[in-house]
Amino acid sequence: MSIAPLPAGPDGEAGGPRHVAIIMDGNGRWAKARGLPRSAGHRRGADAVKRVVKGAGELGVPCLTLFAFSTENWQRPADEVRDLMGLLRHYLRSEIEELRKNGARLRVVGSREGLAADIVEDIARAEQSTRGNTRIDVNIALNYGSRDEILRATRRLAEQVKHGEIAPEAIDERVFERELQTAGLPDPDLLIRTSGEQRISNFMLWQCAYAELVFVDTLWPDFGKEHLERAIGEFRRRERRYGGVG
Repeated sequence: MSIAPLPAGPDGEAGGPRHVAIIMDGNGRWAKARGLPRSAGHRRGADAVKRVVKGAGELGVPCLTLFAFSTENWQRPADEVRDLMGLLRHYLRSEIEELRKNGARLRVVGSREGLAADIVEDIARAEQSTRGNTRIDVNIALNYGSRDEILRATRRLAEQVKHGEIAPEAIDERVFERELQTAGLPDPDLLIRTSGEQRISNFMLWQCAYAELVFVDTLWPDFGKEHLERAIGEFRRRERRYGGVG
């Protein structure tokens, strides 16, 4: 049975998650199982991104974040990193018009340091061209690591305290969150990881403090709208108490 579309209003709790975050895992294993190079898995994974963004919009999910490339992924073989960056270039240059027409607002979350200059320019152009869209926020976590993000935020606040711009006792959760790379985004209500792995791999450690975690066996290249629906269905069956009593 198909799950009814989610409300796209500010109170996502009424019917489903306001913000869905996904750790896209399994491209390499998908390719290996078929005797293909890892690059083939990444290309099929890029197709899954298009399916899931479209499906999330159809389901009325207001905010979607996809973990595309971590700060640790630079340790992968150089040819694989090159292929991934090539796919990113292709996506930023060929899919943005489709995102714009579908009402998606794109934001890239993570450090721009270490990225090629043309990719940084493509990101800025894509973000600007979709800035006015309101149907769904699509966030790509690129060169992102949560520990790095938290350390950077801490250093910035320390500098502000050092220069007398803020008092230490004025630093609360709200102030700290303003310094995170995800500033302005709601915390994820639902975190999905594909491929059967059950860990969060340095992804949104602060933001996912109360997220519902759903781990699915499906490899990312095979993931689609129907899998997203099932994960949302699991989310709906859970009682969220935030440390209180249900």
